[in-house]
Amino acid sequence: MGPSGANAQGWRFVVLRSPEQRAVVAKAAAHALQVIEPVYGMSRPADGDNSRRARTYRATYELHDRAGEFTSVLFAQAHYPTASELLLGGSIFPAMQNFLLAARAQGLGACMTSWASYGGEQLLRDAVGIPDDWMVAGHIVVGWPKGKHGPLRRRSLAEFVNLDRWDGAADGLLTSD
Repeated sequence: MGPSGANAQGWRFVVLRSPEQRAVVAKAAAHALQVIEPVYGMSRPADGDNSRRARTYRATYELHDRAGEFTSVLFAQAHYPTASELLLGGSIFPAMQNFLLAARAQGLGACMTSWASYGGEQLLRDAVGIPDDWMVAGHIVVGWPKGKHGPLRRRSLAEFVNLDRWDGAADGLLTSD
């Protein structure tokens, strides 16, 4: 699925699609929403608001509201006591990114969620039976897209690529955005 430190491939992917597991995912999503709303100052947008933020929030709320309807995948990483969480993430995140790219190549929509990070981890861990010496690394919801599934907007490379120094302009280095 992707490169990992020492090619250990110390990961497990658990597909959650039974009604029972989807119900647990829905609980984790609802709990996460209660946590993130005050952190990010989120609220459901007014019906007539079509601003970019409103569209993003509307999609976020719909995903949370309908969480139990989707198949999803929980990603777990073996915990090595001598490795930091950042280092362990470096071993599983490439596989997760490849999963996202493969889903998109098949015409599927896929979205990485933070539901396990914002209070849902124990719910998911217990439902799946993840051993204590494994860490929950991520969760991705997968499904057929509701609307257009075109190219995504990304920031221009010139906004975050620098040459030689933090403030060094990369003019000429970047030939296209």
